[in-house]
Amino acid sequence: MVSKPRVLSGVQPTGNLHLGNYLGAIRNWVDGQHQYDNFFCVVDLHAITVPHEPRVLANDTLAIAALYLACGIDLEYSTIFVQSHVSAHSELAWLLNCVTPLNWLERMIQFKEKAVKQGENVGVGLLDYPVLMAADILLYDADKVPVGEDQKQHLELTRDIAARVNDQFASADAPVLKIPDPLIRTEGARVMSLTDGTRKMSKSDPADASRINLLDPPEAIAKKIKRCKTDPLRGLEFDNPERPECQNLLSLYALLAGKTKETVAAECADMGWGQFKPLLTGTAVEALRPIQERHRELSDDKRYLASVLRDGRDRAAAIADATLARVRDALGFLRPF
Repeated sequence: MVSKPRVLSGVQPTGNLHLGNYLGAIRNWVDGQHQYDNFFCVVDLHAITVPHEPRVLANDTLAIAALYLACGIDLEYSTIFVQSHVSAHSELAWLLNCVTPLNWLERMIQFKEKAVKQGENVGVGLLDYPVLMAADILLYDADKVPVGEDQKQHLELTRDIAARVNDQFASADAPVLKIPDPLIRTEGARVMSLTDGTRKMSKSDPADASRINLLDPPEAIAKKIKRCKTDPLRGLEFDNPERPECQNLLSLYALLAGKTKETVAAECADMGWGQFKPLLTGTAVEALRPIQERHRELSDDKRYLASVLRDGRDRAAAIADATLARVRDALGFLRPF
């Protein structure tokens, strides 16, 4: 029997997931999960690379796990676990640190952008974030890693680190680490802010009005769409670089309604914003309703969630520990007695 290609991905437990997370990542995972052996983690170690609130980290971690399931991640095809519950992530990150050139990390675009925001408070963890991400991926011998355009540089670094380890510590016919390939889907891969159609929708944006969260109630969704940024032109259209908000909102409608770009273009060509915004609101509310209902059910069953994460940890640890042992052997460590 031919084994399925393995996929690894994860989301940080920093607040509620939004439509960008769902349409750009999670819905794609759900749609294609039967094709792969999937490992989806809640990357709580990454969450502390920037200032965080310790009092909510555990609850947020559990909430993200529940959202994975509510969005349609199926345990028949997928393993869900918490990153920090598998200690191999931290250990492999340290081992990879010791073979990763510092200048590789200093050139990472996201570090430069986030370091400017944090100023003198920037921690070493933010610089080292990509090495931990590399450890996450390489531990599971992942064949494919779903990434958006903004994460391609991190995956390239992962590939470079794996190649460096193999070059320095392995023979050509017996590599220590598998080099993964990107799994990129362009449709819905970049959902933009409701307040600025040129910027990506983000959990880190201080303005909650910039995003529709998956657990926003209908009245909040309606309020955000009613107030979102538009332009003064009548008639809605795709692919006009002078109308980024129009492009974003039409794309959102197409994705949430399950309609093609051509269908939406014809449907909305003669609409004004006063007619389109209620249409988008109703579509968003109905698309999110089943996710929200399932999330409420899961959140009320903490025992079930704990069992999912416990089983996920055990399966993930078995694979991760085997990879870590390979790396330790290749680097020459004494095996435990």
